[in-house]
Amino acid sequence: MSEDLPQGWVESLIGDIAKVVGGGTPKTKDESNFVDKDGIPWITPADLSGYKKIHISHGKRFLSQKGLDTSSATLMPEGTVLFSSRAPVGYVAIASNPVATNQGFKSFVLKEGVNSKYVYYYLRNSKSIAEKLSSGTTFLELSGKNAAKIPIKIPPFLEQKRIADKLDCLLAKVDTCKARLDKVPEIIKRFRQSVLADATSGRLTEDWRNHKNIEYNWKRNTIENLIEGIRYGTSKKCSYDDSLTPVLRIPNISDHGIDKTDMKYADFNERELESLSLKKGDLLLIRSNGSASLIGKVNIISKDEEGFLYAGYLIRLRLKKEEILPEYLKIHMSSPKIRKQIEVGARSTSGVHNINSKEVCSIKVNLPEMDEQKEIVKRVESLFSVASQMEEKLKRAQNGVDKLTASILVKAFRGELVPQDINEEPADKMLEHI
Repeated sequence: MSEDLPQGWVESLIGDIAKVVGGGTPKTKDESNFVDKDGIPWITPADLSGYKKIHISHGKRFLSQKGLDTSSATLMPEGTVLFSSRAPVGYVAIASNPVATNQGFKSFVLKEGVNSKYVYYYLRNSKSIAEKLSSGTTFLELSGKNAAKIPIKIPPFLEQKRIADKLDCLLAKVDTCKARLDKVPEIIKRFRQSVLADATSGRLTEDWRNHKNIEYNWKRNTIENLIEGIRYGTSKKCSYDDSLTPVLRIPNISDHGIDKTDMKYADFNERELESLSLKKGDLLLIRSNGSASLIGKVNIISKDEEGFLYAGYLIRLRLKKEEILPEYLKIHMSSPKIRKQIEVGARSTSGVHNINSKEVCSIKVNLPEMDEQKEIVKRVESLFSVASQMEEKLKRAQNGVDKLTASILVKAFRGELVPQDINEEPADKMLEHI
């Protein structure tokens, strides 16, 4: 017995408290081995993929009596703990009624005095141990012999139930917390879309105009009238030879500006450099991609990218900066209304979506005076900064919740989750009875 075990607990092997049962598959070409429903529930590891409940009554398929009799599948009783032994190792559930499985399981038919839900939670916390007992080159597989060697700490019977009940309660709260956190990214996304919609309609700066006694005098214009020029990029083949001129490609157009972690380069003559070099304040726009959501996505060139060139699936917009701020046009191009217009127009049955320079030039822009453009940019950046901070807090919260489940399980199996009762029959006596 381990010295660190709580009073009344004993360390054993799962083979000492359960019968290990494998599964089987009848000949699949013989349709009489399977029935549509009302047959013998037959479960495969695929049925537990993404399965969140503790108990399971059936999988997608049912065996006929002939299918059961002509295969190595075994009908196991209610309360059997099902444990996937390959592809992958470690899915676990409790049979809520008699079931059979395919050969992807080593199931545990528990002996009297062992709580199935306690074993379920213990095995959820023992996946790494089961994997170490597994072998295989193509994929890991846990043999019946090694499945029986999975170590398990066993408290007195009533304490097993108290632990399982407490875990039910605590992990349900964790799951509820996870579900609520999982909804937050969509809320943040809608918040950003709302900010962009308000920014390009005048609602975001309505109070600013009122404070300055400025009338709403926005004008409708097209991108064609707001740019000095529009140009496609180079089709020249690029390499990773960084002694040449940097060339920005679609992977460099990220949500957070120009991403230079994966740069490619090419050799250009003076004429090409003069006509295709980027300047601070230029906008680069994705014009062709397999994902419609990327079409029309823009980034602003900073001083750090001046002199770079750009690839053929990108379009360069050089703006009349006395008319429109690059940051404001990026906001406008990212707004829900313009995004919908671009994505609907760019969709193609060929799988490659496109927007051409003529279509870009025809996009209409709601254009305020320069001072209001600056105020809009400032407010959008401030609000988006809040959204980014919320995303960072969300990541920390999600990481904390993910660790919480493991922490709760560890405490449970150290005997720290529920009170012990010294009057209960110790687990070693229970094992003697078994």
